[in-house]
Order: sequence, then C-alpha cells, then structure tokens
Amino acid sequence: MRVLLIDVNCKHSSTGKIVYDLYTELNKNGHTAAICYGRGPLVKEPNIYKFGIDIETYTHALLTRVTGLTGIYSPFSTRRLIKYLEKFKPDVVHIHELHAYFVNNAPVICYLKKKNIRTVWTFHCEFMYTGKCGQANDCEKWRSECGNCPQLKEYPASWWFDFTRKMHNDKKRWLAEFERLMIVTPSKWLADRVEQSFLKGKDIRVIHNGIDTEMIFYPREHQHLKKKHGLTNEKIVLAVAPNLMSESKGGKWVVELAKEFTEEDVRFILIGVDNSSQRYADNIIAINRIANQAELAEYYSLADAFVICSERESFPTTCLEALACGAPIVGFDCGGTKEVPPDYLGDFVDFGDIVLLKKALCNKLQQNIEAEKCAGYGKKAYAKERMFNDYLSLYEE
Repeated sequence: MRVLLIDVNCKHSSTGKIVYDLYTELNKNGHTAAICYGRGPLVKEPNIYKFGIDIETYTHALLTRVTGLTGIYSPFSTRRLIKYLEKFKPDVVHIHELHAYFVNNAPVICYLKKKNIRTVWTFHCEFMYTGKCGQANDCEKWRSECGNCPQLKEYPASWWFDFTRKMHNDKKRWLAEFERLMIVTPSKWLADRVEQSFLKGKDIRVIHNGIDTEMIFYPREHQHLKKKHGLTNEKIVLAVAPNLMSESKGGKWVVELAKEFTEEDVRFILIGVDNSSQRYADNIIAINRIANQAELAEYYSLADAFVICSERESFPTTCLEALACGAPIVGFDCGGTKEVPPDYLGDFVDFGDIVLLKKALCNKLQQNIEAEKCAGYGKKAYAKERMFNDYLSLYEE
C-alpha cells in the first residue's frame, strides 16, 4: 500500500512526530510511505518532501494578518504538493494539519475529490469546521455560521478584517461532496464536536495519538536533575507546554497554584517559559523549552504529578508523555484532556477553580501512586505501535 502523509511539520511538534512515526512503521511493515510537509527544518530521508517555500509561508502569514483571509496565499507551495501527489500516486492520503500559512486548502481538497483518492483526515484541532479558529473555546457560532469572530486577533490573526463567515461557508462547500473522506479525531470530545458541525453524517472515528514508549518516554533515572536544581525530598509538580505562559496554555494558573503551596514541601517545575529570567515564587523553577526528548522524559520521570491548565486541548501529547514516564495527571477539565488518564490516575476540575485544583493535586500527591502503574497504563494505551495498527486498519478499510 502506498500512503502519503501531509502535515505542517515532520519529526518536530506533536503532529510532526506522529506523522514521522506512522511513516516509519508503514515502511517497516512492507508498505511505501511518504511525507509531504510545509514548515520546519529540511529532513533528508527517502520520500520525505518539504514542499513549503519559506518566503511564501512568511508572505502568507503577513497577508492573513492584513486581509483576514487564510489558506489562499501559497500557490507555488501548493503546486509543488500536487505535483508530488501526481508523481507518488498514493492509494491513501492521510492529512493531519492544513493550516499554518503553508498551503492553499481548496486546490488540495478539490484534487483529492477529482482523483477520487481515499483520504483519512485527522483533526487535531477545530480548524476545519470553524471559520478560522484552532480552538473555538466558548464560541458556538461554528454550529451554524461563523461571523463577527470574538477571536479575530487570535491565531490565525487578522488585524482588521473579519472574513470568518466566508471561510466557514467555503469549508462547507469544499467538504460537502467529499465522498471518500474519513475523519479521525484523537478524542471522543473532539469527535462529538465534529458531529455537531456541518460535518455531521461523515464517517468519524476516534484514534488516540501515540508516542514512543520504548526508546523515549518511559520512567528514567533522574537523580542528576535533583542535584542540578538543589532538590532533596520535596514533592515535584511539573507543567510542560510550548509557550507555557500564554493565555491558551494557562501557565498563569500554575503560578497561582504554586502560591497555594508556599508553606509546603512541594516544588513546581515549569518547562516552556520563554522568559525564564522572570522572578517567580521560591517554590517555582522556570525553564525554557526543552527540545531534547530524552531530557524532557527525565523531567517527567522526576515529577510526582503533572499539572495542565490549558484553556482548551483536544488530546494533549504532554499528558501522554507524563503518564508513560510515571506521573499522574491533574488539571482543568477542558476539551479532551480528561480522557487521557483513567480516573485512578487523573483528577480534573472546572476551569479556573484553584481551590478544587489544589485539593485534587494534594490528593494525588498523598496517594503516592507508583510510577510503574502510570507507565504501564501509558504504554498499553498510547504506544505508537498501537496507534499505527489502528490507522493501518483504517487504511485497509
């Protein structure tokens, strides 16, 4: 079987790692896989093609901000992608993300429809059934028709003009008669949202994301980290996210939570803090983003609990990684986050309720859950091999 995977990234970011894992497993199991991606470092491996032209991507991002329209300003990159599709002749095309200023949506969708190519499309966010938003949050306009967008200046941002009604209706038109389309979401929460959109009636499946639980994310030795940060017997609470202190990732809530533990033997480690020189409470250790996955897994292994305070997540990879390295999860019940751990390994409260969040965290720290119990569940539920087998069954369908 010939499978072509399309994403923003390759080998980097949560979706880029998923795409590369699927590519690796497909080729290892006798199939022929290729990746077409739009942004990031050049990956020089067989059948991996960066079709996105960087200068066009930057121009696309600027024009989106100026005009309010997105997904229409990358004609040359899109032409390169379609040319590769023509050359590779896939049996199945598996799309992940088509936003982020690197491709024109309509020509790709129309090509797949015209050529009658079986297409699996994994929605990692809400972009394809909203006017433009990756996460609609409290807005309900996507259920009928977008317009007067309350998140106009959020990604993908517009400085002045609101064309969300047009873009929402364009997506309805493009996807309406896409007969050989199967939609996948990583969480039931997101699948339910898709069912409530204009895509209701489509074939919608749930396949959880997978991670490398064999070579990267497993309980690791971490005594050197204790020595590095001057830790002794404190309980360690970890929060990890790219741009953790942004509004959407909720770092401010973790800082507020840490204030509730200043008199207790608990230390908070925050990874993904852009300005790690900023002063925080004495029980907070702030660290820049960690690109080395093995090092990140050591920090997960150090943690007695992992906390996530995002405004909305579809199915956060950080929670999968934390579980696989031995840490239970606490956080806000927003989106699909609550689906990651079973009840005995996770505890979630309403968004913004610091009092209940503190109580949930105290309960998890007092339970002293064995790392092996978390890691065992993480490996069973979220190994990349399980994800591959689920997708392979879908391709073969």
